[in-house]
Amino acid sequence: MCSLQLHCCRALALDRSRPPPQRRGLSSSIWGRQLSLVGRTGEKLRCRFNGGGFRVFAMSKGSSSSFKMNLNEYMVTLEKPLGIRFALSVDGKIFVHALKKGGNAVRSRIIMVGDTLKKASDSSGGKLIEIKDFGDIQKMLKEKAGSFSLVLERPLSPFPIQQLVLLNDLDISFNKGKVPIATWNKSILASNLQPSSESSGNSGFVTFSSKYLKSQGWKLLNDQNVRIQSKLQKNTLSPPMSPLVCIFSEDEPGDGEWAYGSFPIEEYIKALDRSKGELYYNHSLGMRYSKITEQIYVGSCIQTEADVETMKNTAGVTAVLNFQSGIEAENWGMDPKAINQSCQKFGILMINYPIRDGDSYDMRKKLPFCVGLLLRLLKKNHRVYVTCTTGFDRSPACVIAYLHWMTDTSLHAAYNFVIGLHSCKPDRPAIAWATWDLIAMVEKGRHDGPATHAVTFVWNGQEGEDVNLVGDFTGNWKEPVPAHHKGGPRFEVEIKLQQGKYYYKYIVNGQWRHSPSSPSERDDSGNVNNVIVIGDTASVRPSVQQQKKDANIVKVIERPLTENERFMLAKAARCVAFSVCPIRLSPK
Repeated sequence: MCSLQLHCCRALALDRSRPPPQRRGLSSSIWGRQLSLVGRTGEKLRCRFNGGGFRVFAMSKGSSSSFKMNLNEYMVTLEKPLGIRFALSVDGKIFVHALKKGGNAVRSRIIMVGDTLKKASDSSGGKLIEIKDFGDIQKMLKEKAGSFSLVLERPLSPFPIQQLVLLNDLDISFNKGKVPIATWNKSILASNLQPSSESSGNSGFVTFSSKYLKSQGWKLLNDQNVRIQSKLQKNTLSPPMSPLVCIFSEDEPGDGEWAYGSFPIEEYIKALDRSKGELYYNHSLGMRYSKITEQIYVGSCIQTEADVETMKNTAGVTAVLNFQSGIEAENWGMDPKAINQSCQKFGILMINYPIRDGDSYDMRKKLPFCVGLLLRLLKKNHRVYVTCTTGFDRSPACVIAYLHWMTDTSLHAAYNFVIGLHSCKPDRPAIAWATWDLIAMVEKGRHDGPATHAVTFVWNGQEGEDVNLVGDFTGNWKEPVPAHHKGGPRFEVEIKLQQGKYYYKYIVNGQWRHSPSSPSERDDSGNVNNVIVIGDTASVRPSVQQQKKDANIVKVIERPLTENERFMLAKAARCVAFSVCPIRLSPK
């Protein structure tokens, strides 16, 4: 038997598409009942549930309600036994470690492994008590009957359940009674030792390992290292879950079967193993950066004035090259104007040049100007922090392109150098595209070297047709290339080409035809031919235009540059850089 009472916006996920709670194993005690919600600004929202969902029908300020929660918190009332196994982490948090199959917690359909316990009601089911240590809920766990209200908080990012499965007894040896601990002082206690009424006035502790300290003691020790940690390079991600101190559950007959959710955990762990190496951005971890050279740092976005102070005093940064847009910063809850003012306060030059996140074409078009800006800043003896939102893509791509274009380093070597110093995964094809665009700028669209792109020409016709491709690149229209049937009406043929503009057609069952799925032009004789433009020309004032729809697929070829291509690349990159005004840092 369990009933569910929700007091937050996250829990108000009931909608018209869901069945009433009686069908989901919940009590009808909240159906048709008014709920009080308190928003972040202190306003009180009164909501009513009914068979069709919920609606807000009143608001008031200055509420003194005891149920003031953030949007990730929820409250649930469960009958004993709860069916929850809790765990205490080294940072003092008590979270749901496992759920008993078929238990009341599972039937509530809201409690998940990893949710942090914030408050719990006493045995009378009245006042909510803030949970600071697992000693605060021991009485509740020892009760044999009754109902208890729990306030839990859902983590912002997915909880690493796989780490719980991989733990062994050595990771939680305190729970087995194997760790000797002695403590004195009423306020700082290790584990669950009760405070003594007799105290000598001195304080201290002796423990086998600092990880077994109570959260208050751990915080005091951790604060001693703040100054040291602030000077370290912040290029490593914090562990998503603190080490466990102990695991505990209710006293009830039988072990039962504990689980981490209603899904196959073994398959989940295998999927995680397959995804190793993928990067996930956690904004709550704060700014993360790495030193690439003596003058170049790269990392995630500056979030606060304290981050600006850190960059100035710790890294000695004098200029920031930021590829994050103002709207993007606001979506992450940051104030771009305040950050710009902080940079002015600390004498840091802030340059904002937005590149759309995840847009490979926008990156390719704007990268030459970004590298030109970076070169100009370095020429003026600035120590530059190159940043974007995550620090995973746009900012390291600019640094890699700079090393490739300005220092005559191969793209492969520059890429491996940067990702070896900073955890990132920049858009490598976009850098290669921009490289050929720069070379084309000097060559004026005529490239005499090896192929730069691989084009898959696509003909959509009918199954059983005889399809051949012919054009400027097939021996001047004299050597047709047969297309391969890929199933259904699709035929494909891949050709490696240099940058340039080409005309072509298809010969289908002996008839010359153009594809309506690709761009076409009419020549002087009135014939309609398909046309394809391979690559583009870089510019200090890039115009990002909407690309024409084309059934063909063009991929860039990354290869070692010839000596002539290296010379052209260095010349083109510097032409763009010197087109940047050194005073206004904008196109001349």
